[in-house]
Amino acid sequence: MKILFIHQNFPGQYKHLAPLLVRQGHHCVALTLRVKEASTWQGVRVVPYALPRRDAQALHPWLVDLDSKLTRGEACWRAAMALKERGYAPDLILAHPGWGESLFLRDVWPEARLGLYCELYHLADWPHLGFDREFPSHEPEVEPLRIRMRNINNHLHFAEAHAGISPTRFQADTFPEPFRDRITVSHDGIDTLSACPAPDVRLEVEGAGTLTRADEVITFVNRNLEPYRGYHIFMRALPRLLRERPHARVLIVGGDEVSYGARPPKGQTWKQIFIDEVRGRIATPDWERVHFLGRIPYDRFLRLLQVSRVHVYLSYPFVLSWSLLEAMACEAAIVASDTAPVREVITQDKTGRLVDFFDAEALVAEVCALLEAAEARRALGQAARRLIQQRYDLRGICLPRQVKWVTDIAAR
Repeated sequence: MKILFIHQNFPGQYKHLAPLLVRQGHHCVALTLRVKEASTWQGVRVVPYALPRRDAQALHPWLVDLDSKLTRGEACWRAAMALKERGYAPDLILAHPGWGESLFLRDVWPEARLGLYCELYHLADWPHLGFDREFPSHEPEVEPLRIRMRNINNHLHFAEAHAGISPTRFQADTFPEPFRDRITVSHDGIDTLSACPAPDVRLEVEGAGTLTRADEVITFVNRNLEPYRGYHIFMRALPRLLRERPHARVLIVGGDEVSYGARPPKGQTWKQIFIDEVRGRIATPDWERVHFLGRIPYDRFLRLLQVSRVHVYLSYPFVLSWSLLEAMACEAAIVASDTAPVREVITQDKTGRLVDFFDAEALVAEVCALLEAAEARRALGQAARRLIQQRYDLRGICLPRQVKWVTDIAAR
């Protein structure tokens, strides 16, 4: 079967699926913005496409997002037409539609089947909108209208797609009927052979030396340090947490950019804004036990999770982070926000502890309680890993389910 992958940052969510399909004998090609020249990655022929240069034009602010998607959709359509002229015709197109690239591909190949990676449908009601009142919209009555406009791209895809796949039930359930019935829930998969407990792990941290499982390590991980992932709440918990745990080391992973939500005031970062907010309430010797590691290589990230005594994960009602599932696979004891996507994997006192997202005091209390309870940490960590193995294991559960999804679409 000829399979065409569409992802602006390929391989993205197809990191494991695409090479597996190649090994199964399928001919796989990917169109992406990520590369400048054609190449081969794990058997997948990777073909670049480029965005056209366009003169600036006046647009209604609510149309900027759609305009960006149309620009990518047109560019990807032109690249697809060039492939067609060279005789290429896929049987199946697997696309992440979030950037609009797959809008017009069935105009090029109307006989091809189209499967979508359904990451999120933007809902305009609470708690999807207005969850964190600390960061209100300047025009709250306008936000639902703007959000509805963002979904135009989703609706344009619904009529063209044969099926969808979502990594979690929470994400799938954001999509409206009747398309929701065409979505299979299957996570991208956690490699539980790599993400696993390691009793002898050692992690070198500047200013802290070599950390092991004998050390009291608290971890917090975001792709970028920002309110959508509760960075502000975690930072506000630090003054008391550091006072109550005088031997703890706090390791914080994440970049300075913005992945989701509002941007900070011009020239500032969310990271520094909340450092500045709490720093005056933290004594210098305590502050020296807080380590901002930035973005780190994956092998180092796994060692950080393996050395963690308590891992904190906070999130708005939004896409669930891989890092939470990886921490669970490493048998970390989890304290997490009591929000809908998190409850899909964390059950109170079974696979972790849940606290109100906004309650920094409750967060401190739960972290401290777990730091004092080795047996509870062990039981929670082991149960968390079992859950990941049973529902999210890459090779045993998720890849077979994804391959079945692919073959089911092709068989229609």
